[in-house]
Amino acid sequence: MERLTYNIKSLLFGVAVGDALGVPVEFESRNTFRLNPVKDMIGYGTYNLPPGTWSDDSSLTFCLAEALTQGFNLNNIGQNFVKWAYENFWTPLGEVFGIGLTTRKAISRLKNGVKPELAGENSESSNGNGSLMRISPLVFYLLDKPIEERFEITKKVSSITHGHIRSVIACFYYLEFAREILKGTEKFEIYKKLKIQIEQFLTSISISTAEIGFFDRLLKKNINELNDKDISGSGYVLHTLEASIWCLLTTESYKDAVIKAVNLGEDTDTTGAVTGGLAGLLYGFDNIPTNWVNQIARKEDIEDLAERLAKKLAISI
Repeated sequence: MERLTYNIKSLLFGVAVGDALGVPVEFESRNTFRLNPVKDMIGYGTYNLPPGTWSDDSSLTFCLAEALTQGFNLNNIGQNFVKWAYENFWTPLGEVFGIGLTTRKAISRLKNGVKPELAGENSESSNGNGSLMRISPLVFYLLDKPIEERFEITKKVSSITHGHIRSVIACFYYLEFAREILKGTEKFEIYKKLKIQIEQFLTSISISTAEIGFFDRLLKKNINELNDKDISGSGYVLHTLEASIWCLLTTESYKDAVIKAVNLGEDTDTTGAVTGGLAGLLYGFDNIPTNWVNQIARKEDIEDLAERLAKKLAISI
C-alpha cells in the first residue's frame, strides 16, 4: 500500500510539475528557447498565471484518477470531464483554461448524453494529444490485466475524447511503457521489449500495416539517436509520444527530462506533462525537485488523491 501510494504520487506530481513548467511558455517557438531556455519553474507568461499552475493536461489526469477512486466506470470518467469543463472541477485556481477544440467538442457531446466511448471524434484529423495527456493514471488499474484487456480498456478511455486508432495506439504504447517502469524494467530494456511486443500485438488484432507504420520511429528505429531537430513539440499525438520517449531516453533525471521536453517549444505544457508522467514513475517522487513540488497548485489535494486512489486499488487487487 505504501509503495503503491508512492508510485501514484510520483506519477501525479510528475505530470503536474511537467505541465506547470510548460504553461508560462506554451506556444513559444524552439528558437526562443535557444536564446533563453527554461531552466526553472516560472510564472505568468502565456496565461499570466502564478508559478506552479497546471493546465487541462493535469486537470483531466486528476479527473481520471478521481473516477478510479470509485472503481473503473467509463461513465464516471466522462462525467468528471463534464464537471471539469462546466463546473471547474479539478482546476488549479477555479477556472478552466487552454481546453483543446477536439476535447471541448467531445465533452459537449458527453453533456448532451452521448455514451462516453462514442463521444470522441475518430477522424484522422482528430489526432491531437488530448487523450494521451491524461491517460497515465489508468496504468495502475491495468497493471495485472492481460494485454488484450489492457488494449480494449485503453481504447475506451482514449475514445471519450479521441477515438481514432492512432490516438488509441499512442495511449496504449505509453501505458505499456509506464507499466514496465512499475515492474522495475530498465528504460532501454523497456524500449527494446516494446518494439517486439507492441508490433506483434497490433498485428495480431488486425491493425493495418499502414497505421502501425506511423509508429516506426518507436518500433523499428532508435529514437534516442535522433537530434532535437528531428523531434517535434507540436500537439499531434505521435509527436508528443515520440518527444516523451526521446526526452526520457536521452536524460538521466526527472528534472533534465522535463526541462528538455519544455524546451522543445510549441505545446510545452503537454510535452512536459506527458514526459513528466513517465519520468516521475521512473525516478520517483523524491527526485522531483522539492522547490517545484512546493509551488504546485493544490499540492495537498493531489497528495490526498494519490492516497485515496492507492486505498481503492489496494482493496481491488
